[in-house]
Amino acid sequence: MATAAEQWVLVEMVQALYEAPAYHLILEGILILWIIRLLFSKTYKLQERSDLTVKEKEELIEEWQPEPLVPPISKDHPALNYNIVSGPPSHNIVVNGKKCVNFASFNFLGLLDNPRVKMFTWILEDRLAKFMKTEEAIIYSYGFATIASAIPAYSKRGDIVFVDRAACFAIQKGLQASRSDIKLFKHNDMADLERLLKEQEMEDQKNPRKARVTRRFIVAEGLYMNTGTICPLPELVKLKYKYKARIFLEESLSFGVLGEHGRGVTEHFGISIDDIDLISANMENSLASIGGFCCGRSFVIDHQRLSGQGYCFSASLPPLLAAAAIEALNIMEENPGIFSVLKEKCKRIHKALQGISGLKVVGESLSPAFHLQLKDSTGSREKDVKLLQEIVNHCMDRSIALTQARYLEKEEKCLPPPRLGCGHSGTNR
Repeated sequence: MATAAEQWVLVEMVQALYEAPAYHLILEGILILWIIRLLFSKTYKLQERSDLTVKEKEELIEEWQPEPLVPPISKDHPALNYNIVSGPPSHNIVVNGKKCVNFASFNFLGLLDNPRVKMFTWILEDRLAKFMKTEEAIIYSYGFATIASAIPAYSKRGDIVFVDRAACFAIQKGLQASRSDIKLFKHNDMADLERLLKEQEMEDQKNPRKARVTRRFIVAEGLYMNTGTICPLPELVKLKYKYKARIFLEESLSFGVLGEHGRGVTEHFGISIDDIDLISANMENSLASIGGFCCGRSFVIDHQRLSGQGYCFSASLPPLLAAAAIEALNIMEENPGIFSVLKEKCKRIHKALQGISGLKVVGESLSPAFHLQLKDSTGSREKDVKLLQEIVNHCMDRSIALTQARYLEKEEKCLPPPRLGCGHSGTNR
């Protein structure tokens, strides 16, 4: 019975084969052949080895040219064409052996060459906290690292930071290190900032559980390095309380410049220091020293002593530099009139530079740091840079020291146009 059944099945298969369409038979045949090929073919092929003679190897070695460790640069590159400045950047400086009027540094109060600043003194953090009328201050040994370390010490992945588009490069690096969600608002545009805050508020309503653990920060500069403009702090404080955010204020240019006693943009606007969650500034401008500081409430500052990377993983500020900064604070407290003198000189310089053919002044009249920018660009950034450099060289020939603002073009988030960076140095004239 089994044999007869098997024969019957075979007959049915042969009959089905005859009745099947031709294309079906062709397709099955191709598949069968493909399966047979896969079964008997090797999964890989050994590459044929070609043995070179000694002469051929030597010829290849002679022809091989390694890539340079450093890409070639032109002779006109700024790194190869630098100026040598002798002595402190006071009202007059010596550039390449030539005495010039200094418009190229940020020694705003002229304290770098003050003999009292060069003397050794005592504890700096306590003096800065008292001067700024805050509970505590912390010192960093590198000015750039101050705000770049302070931001990621508080803002982490998942947090939201609202930051001005004109923020300086140190703030940009701090935001990058924080890995937070970054939202840029138009420069000093409080309506645009509120729009972003409202959008975030609506998002928070969709997911209230996530919103409860998400921190929100507003980061601004008291006096913007890239624009020379003052931040609208009163409006920022209103938005802070309205949308429950924290304010970080970078005051490297406004500290020692704005306010009746040089305490910065908070004093300039009459804003309580308690309304600002964290203030940071470097000591390389007005304090005639090196490094930077943050000040605020004690629990805020103490957190940085364990979480501020630039504080934990660097050496402390050398005592000589701390002493210089303390003595600069002494001078600022003993002679508050230097701030009004600085303001008047800034206004006079700002007014005198108005109307220069082909150039426009970028920055406010109260700012000792401002920019000169081409009124009409050539359409090429490279050509604009060369043209501005010709202006710098022309001024140098007439014993006036200017400098061109330099940017890391591939890393800056919002690259400013080519400019001449000008800084008023000294109040002694």
